[in-house]
Amino acid sequence: MVTEDPAAPHSIAVPGATYETQTWAPADHGYYSRAEMRRQRGTYQSIVTAPLAGWQPHLSAAVATDIEDGARALVDFDLHAERTLGSGSPALGPMSAILLRTESSSSSQIENLTTSARQLALAEIGQSDKPNAHTVVGNVRAMEAALKLYDRVETQSILTMHRELMRHQEGFEQHAGQFRQEAVWIGRDNAGPIGADVVAPRYERVPEAIQDIVEFADRDDLPVLVQVAVAHAQFETIHPFVDGNGRTGRALAQAMLRSKRLVEHVTVPISAGLLTDTKTYFDALTAFREGNAGPIVHRFADASRFAAASGRVLVDDLAAQLTDARDKLSGVRPHAAAWGVLPRLVGQPVINARYLTSELAMNDVTAQRTLELLTDRQVLVERTGLRRNRIWQHAGILEVLDNYASMPPGFRSASPATP
Repeated sequence: MVTEDPAAPHSIAVPGATYETQTWAPADHGYYSRAEMRRQRGTYQSIVTAPLAGWQPHLSAAVATDIEDGARALVDFDLHAERTLGSGSPALGPMSAILLRTESSSSSQIENLTTSARQLALAEIGQSDKPNAHTVVGNVRAMEAALKLYDRVETQSILTMHRELMRHQEGFEQHAGQFRQEAVWIGRDNAGPIGADVVAPRYERVPEAIQDIVEFADRDDLPVLVQVAVAHAQFETIHPFVDGNGRTGRALAQAMLRSKRLVEHVTVPISAGLLTDTKTYFDALTAFREGNAGPIVHRFADASRFAAASGRVLVDDLAAQLTDARDKLSGVRPHAAAWGVLPRLVGQPVINARYLTSELAMNDVTAQRTLELLTDRQVLVERTGLRRNRIWQHAGILEVLDNYASMPPGFRSASPATP
């Protein structure tokens, strides 16, 4: 339903969270002072989420236009990626992979988990010792799981996303794919939830609350961006896991975009759009808990426009690198193994001989000769200078990816401001 409300054109009423009183008695592990332990004894208020499965939003004309514009931008980007690379091109799959990694990296950056394109690519072939790189690889796996399970969002698919995310994160393996069995809160590192900014619902409420999201996501009578944004905000309010809630919630958004067929060919870097203004993003989540879904819906519409515009630049720049690499191989016989490596470099710009033997089924001799040819033709550069355990990289693709991750403020501010 579309209604005009001149007083609040970007407001969308949604059932707000309520609260229930609980009692906290902290366990003394020796981490906190006795004063803090005493302060944390008492009552606190935890959230109770309102059911959304039957919610009927009333959208102003301004909101309807906003979300339609954001959705159209995503569709156009999806088609542009397919046209640029060609639906039958061997580069489309790797391009999807690099966009998926871009989305995963941006989602991780929202949680202050940063890594370079090179470190992420090294981690993918088991050659990085950087903890953040391995954590981001976990986010890549969660996104991959989300896209494999997109046909219908279910509780088990959400648990699978989380398992793939957390089983790569040291110290949290036992929590991977498991709903929390304890209280969690946001804000202030202390011995308990008293005084925290937000205390998530008590853990006994989590399964039922997640099932409500599943039923809400299954509906087909809502604008897709409204549905995705609201499901994401509700998920973050529930905070169903000990850790990894934000990244899993953004993987859920990707699964829903694919399940609703808004995008069909590539992963769209929505999190890169959310990353342009994380304060507004978190403020929008607060507004949602207070009964206004307008800010989070508008934030997702903005993020969609940014994802489409910046993603188009990324696709074109990567395609240009691929064209340049083809030109450097001019004259090489058409059936040479090197031609099969080129499109793979879009998705994996750092490789070694083991990668070629495992992913392209080359024998050791062919792999070495292919790497020598690609090096002689200046497509790849060997970076280690060693005789064993050598690693090659495509410097141009890595530069494109790192430039995207550090997009200049002028481009980022091109997205319309949230009212």
